[in-house]
Amino acid sequence: MRAIGIILAGGNNHRMKELSQKRAICAMPIAGSYRSIDFTLSNMSNSHIQKVAVFTQYNAKSLNEHLNSSKWWDFGRKQGGLYVFTPAVTAENSNWYRGTADAIYQNLSFLKNSHEPYVVIASGDCIYKLDFNRVLEYHIEKKADVTVVCRDMPRGTNVERFGTIRMNEESRIEEFEEKPLQAKTNTISCGIYVLRRRQLIEMIEKAAEEDRYDFVTDILIRYKELKRIYGYKISEYWSNIASVEDYYKTNMDFLKPDVRNYFFKQYPDIYSKVDDLPPAKYNVGANINNSLISSGCIINGTVENSVIFKKSYIGNNCVIKNSIILNDVYIGDNTYIENCIVESRDTIRANSRFVGEDGIRIVIERNARYVI
Repeated sequence: MRAIGIILAGGNNHRMKELSQKRAICAMPIAGSYRSIDFTLSNMSNSHIQKVAVFTQYNAKSLNEHLNSSKWWDFGRKQGGLYVFTPAVTAENSNWYRGTADAIYQNLSFLKNSHEPYVVIASGDCIYKLDFNRVLEYHIEKKADVTVVCRDMPRGTNVERFGTIRMNEESRIEEFEEKPLQAKTNTISCGIYVLRRRQLIEMIEKAAEEDRYDFVTDILIRYKELKRIYGYKISEYWSNIASVEDYYKTNMDFLKPDVRNYFFKQYPDIYSKVDDLPPAKYNVGANINNSLISSGCIINGTVENSVIFKKSYIGNNCVIKNSIILNDVYIGDNTYIENCIVESRDTIRANSRFVGEDGIRIVIERNARYVI
């Protein structure tokens, strides 16, 4: 593909509450064995984009460890590859990334030293499948300056937390509002953009000269009258990890056969870093119903409508319902958990009870298991 990829993975979201205290949003575990960023990386690999940059910043330790080998997404190559950029203090600059446009500006040499004519920019906190070649073909056909991937959201969705778009009959974007107080349309931006590399460099340099730091507000919205900005609509599954409720719903979606079939059994595949773990073990008395159980788990109790991540232990007579148990959790005997997200590396003592009665409850039990 005649494009390079940029994945924006440095942001923080306070609506994720305690879940974002130990990891970046793009490193959030998904569907038992994946991370959020795996979906964007896999889409770029499957689209034959050979050179991808990931811009990390907030709480990036877990994310950087996940990306320490590029072979899992087939980016281990002599030409191109996977590049991870974090903010660096230099003689000319001592700032962290002050926004998405500033993140690109601080790594502008990556764009200038590349030779591909186009750039695909995407966020790393969305769950979807997309062939970027089709978006690029559409971009060229429309003779667009910028193409924005967008989607019609179901009625009742709180679209005010997204960027909303209104297009004309030719799919040219006429209105673009970032997180409006009252949305006029249910069409949202998916945070995926295609544009010419030279034009992006020009726009980013001009924004930096004027101390403007946000890609959407200071480039897309600002240039919508001057540039030909088009929307490319998708209708397939797409989800954004923007809040605790979104994260919970996205994982629960993978309990639906059609969603699992779409991501895991239909080409192209989704790739992730593979851990050397034994298969899940179900002891006598284990009772599993409509759940995802990951490698390295040991199950003794009852698990219903739940997602259990890697290396978790569920004790005797435990009941886990409608919950997400993150990596390496120990749950003691006779424990009841319902409508909860249990943080990774927790130790839940025997005979405990946690129920999310007014929404999803996040369970964080501090313990001495990992104290050095």
